[in-house]
Amino acid sequence: MRRLKVSFFSLLFILQITGACVMAQTTPPVSATGHIFAEIIPVFSANEIAQLNFGRFSPGPMGGKIIITPQSTISVLGSVFKGTGSFNAASFYLFGDADAAYSITLPGTPVILTHTSSAKTMTVEDWNSVPPPGTGTGMLRDGAQVVNVGATLNVGTIYDNPVGVYTGTYTITFDFN
Repeated sequence: MRRLKVSFFSLLFILQITGACVMAQTTPPVSATGHIFAEIIPVFSANEIAQLNFGRFSPGPMGGKIIITPQSTISVLGSVFKGTGSFNAASFYLFGDADAAYSITLPGTPVILTHTSSAKTMTVEDWNSVPPPGTGTGMLRDGAQVVNVGATLNVGTIYDNPVGVYTGTYTITFDFN
C-alpha cells in the first residue's frame, strides 16, 4: 500500500507539474508592420514666363538709358537710338494657396549684363514691379497671379558697349506671408 501511496502521490505531483506547464503556455505574440506616408509639396511657386528684354538699339556718342516699365512700355533717354524688334517687361507666374498674401523683393543693387564675346558690361537698375515691391503687396487671387517687372538699362558709348549681345541674371524674391 505504501507503494500505491507513493505512486499515487508521484502521479499527482507529475500531473500538477504538467498542468502548470500547460497553463503557463500562451499564444506567441503576433506582429504586423504598419506603413507611414508623408509628402512635402510646394505650397507656393514662382516661374519666369517672359524674360526682361530691352530689345535692339545702338548707343550714340554719349550713351543713355532704356527704361522698360512693368506694363512693357519703353522710353529711351540720351543718345541711344532704338532699333526695330521686340522688347518687353519680365513676367513671373506665381501660384499657391488661394488668397495668400506675398511680398516682393527686387534687386537692391545694379545687375551687370556682360557682352557675350568681350568683357564689356552694362548695368540694370531702378527695378519696379506690378504689384509693387514690399511686404504683403501681392495677393494670389484664386491661387495665381502674374507679376510683371521692369527696370532701367544704362547704356554707354559705342566704345563702352560694342555691337553684340549682352546677358545677365538677377534674383527676385517672393516671400509668402
